[in-house]
Formats: sequence, C-alpha cells, structure tokens
Amino acid sequence: MSAKKTKESKAQKNFENIGEALTTSEQFLENNQKAIVTGLLIVIALVGAFLAYHYLHKTPRIEKAQADLFRGERYFQNGEDSLALFGNGNDYIGFESIITRYKGTKTADLACAYAGISYSRIGNNEKALDYLKKFKGGDLLITPSVTGAIGDIYMNMGEADQAITNYLKAAKEADNEMLTPLYLKKAGEVYLSKADYDKAIEIFTQIKETYLNAPESREADKFIQQAQLLKEYR
Repeated sequence: MSAKKTKESKAQKNFENIGEALTTSEQFLENNQKAIVTGLLIVIALVGAFLAYHYLHKTPRIEKAQADLFRGERYFQNGEDSLALFGNGNDYIGFESIITRYKGTKTADLACAYAGISYSRIGNNEKALDYLKKFKGGDLLITPSVTGAIGDIYMNMGEADQAITNYLKAAKEADNEMLTPLYLKKAGEVYLSKADYDKAIEIFTQIKETYLNAPESREADKFIQQAQLLKEYR
C-alpha cells in the first residue's frame, strides 16, 4: 500500500471515530435530556437563592448589625459598660444580644472583643476571658490589642506567667513600632515583679536597641538599671 493510500485510510478512520463520538454524544443528550435540564435548573435555583440571600437578607442583616454595634461603641467609649453590654431597653440591644443575634458575622466577632473588655472593666474577669478568647480577629491592630487585654486580665487574676505569655504573643502579633514595644514593656515589668531580672534586662534591652523612636525605648535604661540593682542586692 502506498504512503498516500495509508494517509487517506488513517484520515477516513479518524473521521469515522469523530462521527461515532458525535453520535454517542447525541444519544447521551437524548437519553439524559431530562436529567441535564433538571440539573441546570437546580444550579440556576441555587445561584438565585445565594444572590437573594446575599442582597435581600445578608447585606441588610450586616448593615443592621453594624448600626447596633455603633450604638454600643458610644456607651463603651463613655465607660458605660453595663449599658454597652446589656442595652438600654430602647433602641440598643447590647453587646450580649449582638453576639447572639448576628452570630457568624464580623460585627458579632468585634462585639466579643468589646464585651470582654467591658466585663474586665466591671471586674468580671472570668466573663471577660470567655468573650476575649472567642474573638477570632485578623485585624493587625485589634487582634494584638485583644491578646494584650487577655494579658491584663491574667495580671488582675494574679497569673503572671499567663500574662507574660499573652504580652509576648501580642508583641509578636503587632509587629510594629507602636504596639510591639508597649507589650514588651508590660512583659518586662511582669518579669521584674517576678524577680526574673535577667529576663527583664533582656526585654528592656531589646526595646532600647530595636525600637529607638518608641516612648518605651526612652524609659528602657531606667528599667535595666533597676533590674541590675535588684539583681545585685537580692
């Protein structure tokens, strides 16, 4: 058989294969037309339901949650923690209800942070820890602030080691010139109170050498000298 005839034979076979594939596809479509149409309708319905939920339910719900939180923030900023937590019985429902009513939203998550700090300010450390530990966060400023607040609560409860752990964690989470030296200083002060002078010197030396423009850096030498003196005379 010549090369030309071989090529023609292969081409004809390819066309036959394509024809068979097309025929098979047509048969599949005919045999499964009802199932395919049903599947498409289900997809359309799901997309429609998602859009309806997002624009008719979720978005208004988020807006309402944010409006409620805004009212609570005003009470919080004024130090009216009981009103911030439990509402005013009129146009504001309180952080507690915001967390329950808008569960799963960022607003509810932020309300956990506010509620935790409010409980801390009225002296309920257990409730404060409960809410602050529920906070998921992610924000570069709020997350380390919440971790630092947990450290403060542990200090109020006399749990110095837990306080240090959270202060150091907050310093790492912040990773900036403003908050990191603040939380390192808090950790250093706790080390001083525990008479762990070497650790205190290490922390304040780190602040002095790494965060030159921070207010905490200007105080570092004072704490280093204090730790060195206490270490000599203990």
